[in-house]
Amino acid sequence: MSTFRFLPLIAVVLVAALPGLTHGMPPVSAVFQDQTTQGDTNEITSGGKAWVEFAGYGSTASRTPFWFHANQWGIVPTSGQILSLRAGLEARKFLSKDAQSKSNWSVAYGAEFVANGAAHSKFLIPQAYVGVAFKSFQLTVGRRKQYVGFNDNELGTGSYMWSGNALPIPRIQLGFENYVPLIKNFIYFKGFYSDGLLDGKRPVTSELKLHNKGLFVRLGKPTGTVQLHGGFNHAVQWGGKSPYFTENGQMPNGLDKYWYVITGFKPNGKLKDVSSFDNANRIGNHVASLDFGLELNLKSVNILFYRQNLIEDGSLFYLNNIKDGLNGVTVTMKNQDVKKFTLDKLTFEVLYTKSQGGSEAVDGNAIRGKDDYFNNAQVRDGWSYYGRGLGTPFITPQSENDWPRYADFFTNNNRIWVVHTGMKGKLGGAIWTTKFSLSSNQGTYDVPLPSKLLQFSGVVGLEKQVEWLGGSVIKGAVSADAGEFFDDAFGLMLSIRKNLSF
Repeated sequence: MSTFRFLPLIAVVLVAALPGLTHGMPPVSAVFQDQTTQGDTNEITSGGKAWVEFAGYGSTASRTPFWFHANQWGIVPTSGQILSLRAGLEARKFLSKDAQSKSNWSVAYGAEFVANGAAHSKFLIPQAYVGVAFKSFQLTVGRRKQYVGFNDNELGTGSYMWSGNALPIPRIQLGFENYVPLIKNFIYFKGFYSDGLLDGKRPVTSELKLHNKGLFVRLGKPTGTVQLHGGFNHAVQWGGKSPYFTENGQMPNGLDKYWYVITGFKPNGKLKDVSSFDNANRIGNHVASLDFGLELNLKSVNILFYRQNLIEDGSLFYLNNIKDGLNGVTVTMKNQDVKKFTLDKLTFEVLYTKSQGGSEAVDGNAIRGKDDYFNNAQVRDGWSYYGRGLGTPFITPQSENDWPRYADFFTNNNRIWVVHTGMKGKLGGAIWTTKFSLSSNQGTYDVPLPSKLLQFSGVVGLEKQVEWLGGSVIKGAVSADAGEFFDDAFGLMLSIRKNLSF
């Protein structure tokens, strides 16, 4: 049965709650960005929250509009009509009696479950983890939502290499949850080191492992006017099985190969039990970014400028692909008076990936091009997890478009530019959010599209707290795709969510 037939029923339920609308409740999170895991906070605090949500999606096309399913942790299908039931909890508890002590040990845990009724119904577990922390230093085991990269995850297009577009990957991670001082009031740092397992059976490869680490540095006082940010993110798919350029179908595996995985050094013929391809190249599929930011903390506004440089080969070292990257600015208003309408936050981004170091892939000091982002000669199903890209959603899987196939690689469209804006504010007692994106899509160097295809994708939504069921959140959104790359689509989303604290 079409979800569009269910949406009127959901609307009736939501309208029944309208008499309970209140203007005195605090703001709630944005409609489109799953804020279950907020990421960085100023301090580690104790507490817990749980939630239950029922949502319905309808679309005029056989697929949901882009901004309904992009960067939603893989829980919203791309099929057009969906009913979804979601529930979960997250908590952190201190182990000592003095909850204010900075020396406290704490335990963090969380779980989330999603049941989707669509063309292909699925039951998903986006989160299931437990962690033990001393101050900000935490060991975490399991599947947990986490962003990687310096950018605006709420209103932007998402981090280039890890945007929250796919289900979280189960792994073991050790790292600092927040910035810690190296030199107080001057240098702060945070970072993590992790290893995990990717989906066991993929379209081409199987039994892949994941290595992922990141290090970020911040210069400036926490309350200072100017702060400088820098960071490096590195991830590798390795150790699995592939029919391409391997020794008897097995990619390099084992502890003796792990050194080359974590460092990115080439074996240069030193390994005896691997293929000539692996001896001449880096072990595994490496994806990385080099991030920079400038933050201005002014009296009435916070302004954040950021840049992510793309690394998948040696092109950036020679500055051959310096044109490529994610550039953005986020403006956040402060101390706004209570008004019927406000603009509280504005993000503007430009993502460009068309250079890739040039159309030729030749090792050497002068030419190191055709980086073929998110594709890999050995890991042909690419930088993905359960069919969805782990990085920017604008580099789309072949399965999500009808343009000419690029052999059995992950994507047939990684030469793109995107101009994007996101906004957030208040309307009466509600919060409104928008995302508007215009992209130019050119395919790949080996299989170019017939022309530069323009595509618009947008979403507008509203959410508000109500008193129904002792306090709930209702959300509504409309989204549309119009252009040459995707089929045109118009969609509607309605949901109601009950939040609990403990």
